[in-house]
Amino acid sequence: MPQLPKDLFSEHAELYARYRPLYPKQLFDFILQHVKHKNKALDCGTGNGQAAGALADYFKEVHGTDISQKQIERAIAKPNMTYHLTVAEKLPFKANEFDLVTAATSLHWFHIDKFYEEVNRVAKNNAVFATWAYNVLQTHNDKINELIQDFYHNIIYSYWNAERKYVDQEYKTIPFPFSEIKNPGFATRLQWDFETLEGYLNTWSAVQKFIKQNAYNPVDDLIKKMKSIVGEKTMMQVSFPVFMRIGIIKK
Repeated sequence: MPQLPKDLFSEHAELYARYRPLYPKQLFDFILQHVKHKNKALDCGTGNGQAAGALADYFKEVHGTDISQKQIERAIAKPNMTYHLTVAEKLPFKANEFDLVTAATSLHWFHIDKFYEEVNRVAKNNAVFATWAYNVLQTHNDKINELIQDFYHNIIYSYWNAERKYVDQEYKTIPFPFSEIKNPGFATRLQWDFETLEGYLNTWSAVQKFIKQNAYNPVDDLIKKMKSIVGEKTMMQVSFPVFMRIGIIKK
C-alpha cells in the first residue's frame, strides 16, 4: 500500500490517543449547521478518530482514513464508524458519496492539490469541506505561557517538519478552492495537571525528533521549571485556540 513519507505518529500512537485534547462541541455545531444532509461523513488523516468519533453522533455513517495502522488500532470505535488505512490523496470511495469531508489537524501533512482533487471527487455537490487545527496552548499563568512559548520557538522549533509553518500561519496561506464560510474561531478549554501536560507535549512530533537526535527529552526540564513556579500539584486552566477554514464544495 502506498504511503506518504511522513508517518510521524505511529511510534507514539498510545501517547497520542491518551493525551491529545478533543475538539470543542461548538466547532462541530458550527460545521453541522451548514451540512444539509447527515448521511455520510469522511474524516481524512483521522489519527485516533477524535473528529470522526464526534461526527458519528450526527451522521448515519462515518469513515476515517489514516496512513498509521497503530493510530487506527487505538481509534475511537462506534457502530457506524469504519476506518481505512490509506493515503488522503487516493481515497477508496466512489464519486459523490459524502455530505461532509473534514481534515482535523492533518491538512498540512497532505499533498494539498491532489487531496483537493479527491475531496471534489468523493463529495457531493454542495457538500461541506472543513479543516482546522489548534495553536500552541495557553494557560492561566503568564510565566508558564512564557516558558511554553520559549520552548516552542527556541528549543524545539527547528525539529518540526516544514509543513508546521502552515499551522503557525493558521492555514491562511493554504489554497482553499471552496466557497468559503466565515467562522469565529473556537477554543478547547481544559483543566490539566502536570502529568497530562507532560504527556501532551510528548505527542509533538518535534519533541520525538529532538529525543531521537539528542538522546534526552527536553520536556523534562520544561516541566521542572513550570513546577518551580506554580508548585507540583497545581491544576492548570489550559486553552487551545482552534482556527478553521470551511466552505461549500461547488461542482
